[in-house]
Amino acid sequence: MSSRALRRLKGEQRAQAVLQEHELIKEDDKDEEEQMKIAEQTTRKPRNFSSLFELIGEADVEACLSDVEQAEKNSDGQQEAHLGKDAEKKEKSNKKKKKKKKNKDSAISDDFGTEDGIDALLEIPEKSKGLSCQSAENSASERRPVLYVEHRNLNSETELKRFFGARAVLGHQRSKQRQRQFHRCTWMTVFKDTWPRFSRPGISMSLVESKDGVQHFTFEHNHDYQQVQFKFFEVVESMDPNNIVVLLQINPYHIDSLLQLSDVCRMQEDQETARDLIERALYSFECAFHPVFSLTSGTCRLDYCRPENRGFYLALFKHIQFLEKRGCPRTALEYCKLILSLDPENDPLCMLLFFDFLCLRCHEYSTLIRLYEEWEVHRNLSQLPNFSFSVALSYFHLSQDEDISTVESQQLKQKSNVLLQNALIMFPGALMPLLDLCTVHLEAAVSSHIFFGPSSQIEQPPALSELVSLYVGRCHSLWKEAGVMDWLEENVREVLKRVDTHDPFVEDCQNKRKQRYQSAPRNIHRHVLLSEIKEATATLPLEVTTQPGMGFDPLPPLNSIVSYTRPERQSMGASNESTFSLFFRSLLPNFNLQRPEERQDVARAGELNQEVNRLMVAMRDMLANIQFHEPQWEDNQDRDEEEWD
Repeated sequence: MSSRALRRLKGEQRAQAVLQEHELIKEDDKDEEEQMKIAEQTTRKPRNFSSLFELIGEADVEACLSDVEQAEKNSDGQQEAHLGKDAEKKEKSNKKKKKKKKNKDSAISDDFGTEDGIDALLEIPEKSKGLSCQSAENSASERRPVLYVEHRNLNSETELKRFFGARAVLGHQRSKQRQRQFHRCTWMTVFKDTWPRFSRPGISMSLVESKDGVQHFTFEHNHDYQQVQFKFFEVVESMDPNNIVVLLQINPYHIDSLLQLSDVCRMQEDQETARDLIERALYSFECAFHPVFSLTSGTCRLDYCRPENRGFYLALFKHIQFLEKRGCPRTALEYCKLILSLDPENDPLCMLLFFDFLCLRCHEYSTLIRLYEEWEVHRNLSQLPNFSFSVALSYFHLSQDEDISTVESQQLKQKSNVLLQNALIMFPGALMPLLDLCTVHLEAAVSSHIFFGPSSQIEQPPALSELVSLYVGRCHSLWKEAGVMDWLEENVREVLKRVDTHDPFVEDCQNKRKQRYQSAPRNIHRHVLLSEIKEATATLPLEVTTQPGMGFDPLPPLNSIVSYTRPERQSMGASNESTFSLFFRSLLPNFNLQRPEERQDVARAGELNQEVNRLMVAMRDMLANIQFHEPQWEDNQDRDEEEWD
């Protein structure tokens, strides 16, 4: 029973007690009235009659009245008898109900006190609700797909509250609640008061097609946004970050400008500003979502081949990096699921190379194992070094759980040993770099063995070297625990025994390494460029490193679907330009005095002034470097010959 039900029960008892008192008072009043009537009848005075006829008439009337009164009394008596029986039955039933209620109240009062009883009764439904919620969550999580995204996990503040509390996380926001302006409710980011006033920048989302329960969407740019995009291309060609700042002052929610400036701020060690720019880009995207587009359904797709959609992918990827550095791996994992659900077949940013690291960071071992078991059949995840080592590490951590039985712990430990040994045999070149980053030195028998020696790293194909370097550079911190390192050493010794005994599995893995991993797909190169892990970027092929790459669109797909193109700039020939214009162009190649378009708005006027200012600065520097020397006369006999050297 809840506290409300207990209060209601006490109120009913009090009301019944009051009603009983009123009934007793009424019965006493009735008895007094009957006694008064009897007294009045006995004290009634005799009447005086003037004649005999009045006495006879009065007698007849009284006789008639007496007959009528007797008939009425008989009928009233019968009715009272029936009513009395009904009243007795009701009283008996009411007494039984009262006894039952008293027994219940006495049982409750005996088990619990007045105040303690309410608290105890309130704890009972809460416990039952907690157990039911836990069982419901477990069953629901098993039924949900592995890439299911929860809205509450997309907010980093939810994860920070678990560690630091709501007061520490939201303390600075409570003082601003009265001055807060209401904006559109979004899931990924929250509008900040420091941001410029939001106005739709010209981005929208449309439904391309719906097939087999899957909806394909795409972002679209209107004419005004396309003009800003063309201006952004010119700004990038100028190689001056200040021009991006000027463009953002006019168009504060231009996506590519926000992404490019975020990279510049990150290179300058301004992490807070870089993260804020990425969140602003995500807010602009979310405000442009289609009403049918859902972040959690897992059935919405975005084609990376369309340039309008790439900004959303890149903003989410950079947001994951900031969340992981901020100490929110659970939130980062949720965004990783989101990117995978947008295009799980092609995986344009190769988020599978990031998924295992985030699962291990936030201790979601069962999620990693479930994805590995479900996708191994059609994706061959065991051929990726990160999944081979991380799944074995997940089973090891599960075996160390104190809540499971010893038998189950031994089974999980044995399975982790088998998986780790298979990973070491398949990817022997990952051991020594991993131990070097962990600053661990193994025995001489292990380090000098030919299987784990330098030849294992030299002989592996270039694509495999890229994958191994990426995994070691990103996940080496997960292997620094004492228990994990001891477990690794035990399995390394077992692997050497299998190699010395010429296990056929060793030769099979060697043949697989020679046949596979000859060239990595384009999405892996794109992932390495975005991750910026120095161990992995050093292994990129020349055809990738020699290409001009931009932070807003690294390694664009070869089969891009272009919806609009940039108009060609009208080049002015040398015959149409004056000597003065050619002189300025030699100082500043991007200078163009004759524009094909008229400068009507304020933005273009500001850009013209900026170009003129740059020209003036260049001329000032040139004139400052000009030095005039006095002529030296030959008839000067006292001159030093060394002055001309």
